[in-house]
Amino acid sequence: MKFNALLLSLAAVVAVPLVAATGVGQAPAASYFSSAPHLINPEKAPIYAATTAGRRIVAVGDYGLINLSDDGKTFRQAKVPTRAPLTSVFFVDEHRGWAVGHDGTVLGSSDGGENWLVLREMRGQDQVLMSVWFENAEHGLAVGQFGLALETHDGGKTWAERSLVAGEAGEGHLLQLVPAGNGVLLVAGEAGSILRSVDAGAHWVAIQTDNKGSFWTGAALADGSVLMAGMRGHVYRSVDHGEHWAEVPSGTQQSLTGISQRPDGSVRIVGLSGASLLSKDGGQHFSASLRPDRAGLTAIAQAAGGDLLFTALGALFRESF
Repeated sequence: MKFNALLLSLAAVVAVPLVAATGVGQAPAASYFSSAPHLINPEKAPIYAATTAGRRIVAVGDYGLINLSDDGKTFRQAKVPTRAPLTSVFFVDEHRGWAVGHDGTVLGSSDGGENWLVLREMRGQDQVLMSVWFENAEHGLAVGQFGLALETHDGGKTWAERSLVAGEAGEGHLLQLVPAGNGVLLVAGEAGSILRSVDAGAHWVAIQTDNKGSFWTGAALADGSVLMAGMRGHVYRSVDHGEHWAEVPSGTQQSLTGISQRPDGSVRIVGLSGASLLSKDGGQHFSASLRPDRAGLTAIAQAAGGDLLFTALGALFRESF
């Protein structure tokens, strides 16, 4: 299971005191789930995923929290009409974006993440969406636990469930959608499986790597190669748009949660217990280190002046390596 699901219990311990401090805990039951709590210190919110909308950083996490930063230094909360934990966020441009999470929740924004609408919600049902991706403003996919896959052709207004592949690979947890260019779309899966489509998600095949653990995160690099990483520090690389994969020694056994390519072309992978990997040759080799504070890193985004890291205890500002 992906790291953000495992961290929910820790995040709840952190967030509950912050919520109580605002008095939101006294809200009537009927309206309790209709908005995210207002936090005194949003930069300390538990974050599970982050992306960019133009130059803006958009980070999502527990209790429906969505934090925005325009300078990579300070955060403010967006207006969010749910308390469902959010696990993934994606923008096609600086204005239009979507976020997904627990309870089958899908949110949409048309103003760079300032305001959000509930596009889909299955409250009380065991539906956990783990990743969302849009090809354009109309066509998108969302995937999650136990093979859950949803597709939209109208910008998220309506969603239809579908099966991507038959067998165990299609029934296991689908943890991250990874666009790899030229219509190639990949899904990081359980037990070393990777789902691959060459037509933007219309048809899929399952690829079984020799990895015994789950892939949690992936990213396409500027040179056309693709990286997948996950449990126990495993990193795999493909140079043919995800058709074949080879393991790259990572130098760590810590599970890995996020990948980012910097403006200078170097690649950084972060993970639990403060794990941090750096490659200066497009992911062919990595040097590994552990942060002294052993902070469990959940996401990484590029901010002016350095890497912006996220944890279940909030943001770590302008980190370099």
